[in-house]
Amino acid sequence: MQPPERTLLRQVLADPRGLPEQLALFAVRHRGEAARRTVDALAQDAEPAAVRAELVRRGRRATVTEGAFVGGPFLLLIPVAFCAALLRQARTALELAALDGRDPTTEERAAELLVLQGVHTDLDTARRALAAHRPPPPPRRLHLTAAWDLTWRMARLLGLLAPTDATGRPHRAVQLGRWLLLGGVFLVGLVAPLVWLPYMAYSYDRATARFTDRAVHHYFAETPLAARGRLDPAALASAGRALISLLVPLILVVGVLATDVRIAGSNWPVLGIVLITGSVAVGAVWQWRRSRSAAAGSSEPPTGSSR
Repeated sequence: MQPPERTLLRQVLADPRGLPEQLALFAVRHRGEAARRTVDALAQDAEPAAVRAELVRRGRRATVTEGAFVGGPFLLLIPVAFCAALLRQARTALELAALDGRDPTTEERAAELLVLQGVHTDLDTARRALAAHRPPPPPRRLHLTAAWDLTWRMARLLGLLAPTDATGRPHRAVQLGRWLLLGGVFLVGLVAPLVWLPYMAYSYDRATARFTDRAVHHYFAETPLAARGRLDPAALASAGRALISLLVPLILVVGVLATDVRIAGSNWPVLGIVLITGSVAVGAVWQWRRSRSAAAGSSEPPTGSSR
C-alpha cells in the first residue's frame, strides 16, 4: 500500500496553492480516527492535563523523527519528509481536539487546523476556503517547478520559514535569514547529506513547539499561550549542536587542504572519503541521541497516571 504522505504529495503536486486545504481535509479523513483512538487509550490511565502534556510531547518527538528520518538525508525525499511532518503536526492537533471532546473526523477540525497553521485568520474564512476547494486530478508527469513551489510552501506551512511576532506579523529580517540558512543547508546536503539531520531536527522541534502552543491555547482556553521569545538554554544548546554539525563539512575540507593529504596525487578522493565518513558519523550520533531520548521518554508514564 502506498504511504499516505506519498498519496497526499501526488494530490497536491497538481495544485501547490491548494496545499493547506488539501492537507487539512486529508488529515481529518485519514488521521482523525487514529487520533480518537490514541486519546481514548491514554485517557484511561491519566488525568486530562497529563494526557494533554503527553500528546504534545509525543507529537513533537514524532514530528522530528518522521520529518527528519522519513525524508532523511536525501534531498529528493525532502517533499516526502515535509509531508510526513505536516501530517504528524495535524494529527497532534486532532488529538488535542479529541481530548477537548470534539469529533476529530469532521470538516470543522480541518477549518480549525487552517487557523492554527496561520493560513486563515478566522474560522469563517477557513470554512469558505474548504467549501470552495476542488482538488484537481493528480499530474501524469512530475514538473520540477511545481515540486519546487510545493516544497517551499510546505516549509512555510510547517513554520520553518515564517516566524511571527506578538502581533502575528512576520519578522522580515528573521524570515530572510531563515530562507538563506535553509538554502545553505540544502547546499550542504548535496555533499554531506547526513550532516544536516541535527539542524532539521532542531527546526522541526522549534516549529512544532510553536504550533502545539497555539493548538493547546485554542482547545483549552484556560491555558495561556506560551511565550517563546525569550532565550531558552536548552533550545540554544540544541541550535548550537545543529549549527556545529553544519560546519563539519567545512572543517573536514579545510583539514584535508591544510594537510595536503592526497591519493594518487589528488585531494579529491580524500575529500570524498572524509565527507562521506563525517556525514555518516554525524548522522549516526544524531540517531543514537534520538533513540536514547525516545527510549527514556517512552519508559516514563504521563504525570498523574494511575498505573
